[in-house]
Amino acid sequence: MIVLAAGEVSPGLLGFTVVALIGVALYLLIKSMNKQMSRIKVPHEGDGNDKKAG
Repeated sequence: MIVLAAGEVSPGLLGFTVVALIGVALYLLIKSMNKQMSRIKVPHEGDGNDKKAG
């Protein structure tokens, strides 16, 4: 067992677990966001569906 000096604090296993879970959640959120972004249809300038002319 590691003995800490007075006033020292160690995050320990709980701190590591929390940070690891936040990292996994961030990875899953970014993966989901990229999937949703790829579904968006962006009209291009030369498509001919412009309603500005008139």
